[in-house]
This record gives sequence, structure tokens and C-alpha cells, in this order.
Amino acid sequence: MLSRLISLLMCSVLVVGLAGCARGSVSEARWSKAPEPGRIADPAARAAALATGLSDEDLVGQVLMPFAYGTHAAKVAEPAASANRSAYGVATPAELVRRYRLGGLILVRQAGDPTGATNPTTNVESPQQVRRLTDGLQRAAGSLPAAQAAGGQLPLLIGTDQEHGVVTRIREGMTLLPTAMAFGAAADPDLTERAWRMAGTELATIGVNVDFAPDADVIRRSGNLVIGSRSYGSDPKRVSKQVSAAVRGLQGVGVAATLKHFPGHGQTSTDSHQALPVLGYDMDRLGRVDLPPFQAGIAAGAELVMSGHLDARAIAPGTPASFSRKVLVDLLRDRLGFRGVVVSDGMGMAPARAWPPGEAAVRAILAGNDLLLLPPNLAAAQRGLLQALDSGRLPRKRMEQAVTRILTLKLKLAAYDQPALSTIDSPEHRGVAQAIAAKAVTVLRGDCSGRLVSGAARITGGTSEQRGWLTEALREHGILAGATGTQVHLTGYGDGPADLSPRAAVTVGMDVPYLLGQVKSATVLAAFGANQYAMRAVAAVLAGTAKPTGRSPVPVDGMPRTACSAG
Repeated sequence: MLSRLISLLMCSVLVVGLAGCARGSVSEARWSKAPEPGRIADPAARAAALATGLSDEDLVGQVLMPFAYGTHAAKVAEPAASANRSAYGVATPAELVRRYRLGGLILVRQAGDPTGATNPTTNVESPQQVRRLTDGLQRAAGSLPAAQAAGGQLPLLIGTDQEHGVVTRIREGMTLLPTAMAFGAAADPDLTERAWRMAGTELATIGVNVDFAPDADVIRRSGNLVIGSRSYGSDPKRVSKQVSAAVRGLQGVGVAATLKHFPGHGQTSTDSHQALPVLGYDMDRLGRVDLPPFQAGIAAGAELVMSGHLDARAIAPGTPASFSRKVLVDLLRDRLGFRGVVVSDGMGMAPARAWPPGEAAVRAILAGNDLLLLPPNLAAAQRGLLQALDSGRLPRKRMEQAVTRILTLKLKLAAYDQPALSTIDSPEHRGVAQAIAAKAVTVLRGDCSGRLVSGAARITGGTSEQRGWLTEALREHGILAGATGTQVHLTGYGDGPADLSPRAAVTVGMDVPYLLGQVKSATVLAAFGANQYAMRAVAAVLAGTAKPTGRSPVPVDGMPRTACSAG
């Protein structure tokens, strides 16, 4: 009954580019660059042959993706070595890969964004350091039986959360884009694809071949800060276009894209890091609002989908979607036609901790996940999976299926050459970031042309770095910023009503725009970004040298989507 209902809903409401609703109607994901002749022949068939020849230990290793302590693969400082020994029984990241025969590793950053609290360490410092780390990790992975059997064409999956905006793991030295909402405000899928192609090139340069982006969540709840500016907006059709463009951009340069958080985290008020969010609405609403961007991303060829720790009551009430075959197999694979790798959200998050680590690992694989992200106890996860294989509870065929998908992805990634470090933060890349920031600036209240700041400016709010960026950008337009003048107040991530300035002539929102509905300023701008490119774009609008063409991708109480008819 559920399967039939889902099928009907998919055919009736998810019309964003699939060929049809028959099972298996979505083709295998395509990469924009054709593999060199002879390097890969039928990767899926080759991957299946490799998987059947692997030992249980090698199969289990391929589905595990933990983090490691230390900023170098083979030689780390003693605190990092001690932490690795405590967690894994080895001293270095390279030893970790070899001991557990890992299929992947995630690079993490401990602080600075909403999801950083779940990362126990930081192992990213600069592009050069990350490149040395990933080179060493690939050398370690090259010695594993799976890689040897593939003739060296089986790279380690090295992933990170590089969404840009508030969730950006690798920052220093990289070209940073604004938030996903900025792309939604700019509403230019061609520019989005170009920007994500640039971002993917920089990731590939430093050895990251899996990006846990783009966020495909549709944010419908007014004031929702759980996903916040990580979402492209509130309109499923507009979000779908942005998601598809991001997938094409990333995968066009050999970085696998990940749609998250399936089946949709945008209509929740609970953070799944802390508790199990409930999607309490029916399948009709799920199909109309949450699922279209995932379907669009699948049609664009996304190689991974991240299962969310979400209670989709219309499908599997009381069970996290990440542990539900009804969600991951019946819906995602059988109805939406996804053929790639399903990766779990962090296995150390609260909903996944309902079971001991070994049991959770087994349940997650049986539910339909192929790759387990950040298991909180790697040894226990490995042991649980091996014991389940030995007892028959976890059929070897299911493990081979999961590993075949992982190896298929690896063989595709092997077709791409690594760009030179000189491509990072190039003038061309900075130009792309500036173009997005400029097109995103939105006037919610006030004039849409001419100089919005007369004489000098007094910048308040934000961080000292953000104020410095805006000060310098205004100076380039002949506007001096100091202790007196027109007050321009900045609001950013995490700010509330107490952070507003009631006397500011101009208020600029740098993150989600919801707070701007409470602002009394005569001029209200939404930048949807908090980096130097966003501040330059804001300065150009304040100086009257650029026309604001952005349109808020989410509703703001008491405000139009734009005060400018051209927007």
C-alpha cells in the first residue's frame, strides 16, 4: 500500500526532469569528462568483480568513513598520535587507513560553523597542508588489497563538508563562495554551475574527491535556523534548479556531489545532531516540497545521497530515515531511481546513538546505507559488521552490493587528473565569487538606485573582520568609514533582536534574512553572505555604483521578496 502510494505521488508531483516513473528509469550517473581510453571499462561491472573477490575485512573497511587526528598522513604531533592511539590503536592517519582497510576518510574542522561541535578535531589548515595530507592518505590506500586488485585505479574517498557559507570546513587560502541562499537570491543556475565548478576544482586540487554538498533541503518554516542559509530557498522548483546546477558543476571536474539530508530537513525545528526531528506531515506534502530537489539532483547525476536522521512519519513512523528500508530502498532507490552511493549522516549524532555502535552499523547497512560516516567507535562498528557477516544476519550479497557502488564511484573518480595548486584562489576564481555575491544583494526596503549612504559611514555590528572588509570596500567608492556618519549596521549568523541597532539608517543581513523583518532602518539590505566578496557587493550598492537585482529566496515577515521591481 505504501509503495503504491509513493509511486503515484512520484508520478504526479515530482515532475522536474526524469524520463518517467517506471522503476529504474533514471540512468546511471554521468560525468562530464569522458575517461581516457583504457583507464576504465564498464566501471560498474569491474567494481562488482572486484567486490566479490574481497575478504570480509576488506568489504567492511570499504563502507567505513571515519576522521583522523593530525595534519599529516604519516607523521603527526604527539597529542594527535595519542588521540589516534586512544581512538583507533594506531598513531597516524596512514596507519588508520591500512589497519582498518578503509574505503574513505573525512576531513573535519572543529569550530566555526553550526555543525562543528560534532567534529572532535581539526585536520585542515591550508591548501598546501591538505594536499600533503591527502597525497599521503592516497599512498596508504594504494597498498590495500582492493587497490592492488584494481591496478592502482582505486582512490580513497576523501570527503568534507564544503557547502560554503556557514558550513565550510576548508577556508584559509581557498576561494570562498557565499551561502546557498545567496545562490537562491541570485537565481542564475548557469552562474551557480560555474561557481561550483570553480569550487570543485579547488577541492580536487587539494585532494578532496567527495563534497558533502549541495544541501537539497527546502526551507519552508519561517524563521527556521536549523538548516538556515544552507538551503537555497523555499520554492521547490527554484531550489531544484540550484541543486542540479551545483551537482553539474562539482561533478564536471571530478568531485562527487552529495544530496542532503534525505528525505528533507528543511521543514524541521529540531537539530538532528541533538535529537530526532519529526516530519509530521503526509506524503503529499513530502512529495510536493521536500523531494523535488533530490529528484532533480539525481537526474543531474549526483553520485551520493546522504540519509538524514529524520522521522518521516508518513513512511516509517518512529524510525530515523537513515535506518529505514522504506525510505532508503522503497522510496529513494525504487521510486526515485537513485543508483549511486547512500552515505549516512554522522553515525555519532543523537538519533544514531539509539543503538550501540556495532549494532547501529549493522542496522544502517541493512537499511540501505552503503557508506557509514563518522562511526563513533570504529573498532566496534568493524566488529559488529564482521560478526553480522559471519552469522549470516548481514548477507554477504548486501555488503558486496554496497561495496560495488563505492568501488564504481572510485573507478569513475580515477579518470580525473589532479589540478595544480596554482589554480586555487586565482583571479578568475575570485571573479566568479564576486559575481555571485553581486547578483545576490537584495533590497528589502529603501531605494533601488543612487547613493544610499551620503558622506561618511559608521559601521557597527558584525565582526571586526567583516567591518574591515566593508570599510575598505566603501573607501574604494569614495566613502570614508569611521566614528561618525551614516550608521550601517551588520547582522550575521546567530544574531537575535538584541543584536539590532534601532538607530541604524541602513541594516545589512549577512545570513538568513528573517531578523530583518524586525528592523526599523529606512534601508534594509540582504547580502546572504559574510565574506569579503559579499561586503564588496554591499558597498557597491550603498555607493550607488551597482544595481541590486537579488530576490529573497525565503519569505521575510512584513517584507517583500524585493523592493526593486527589476529584482
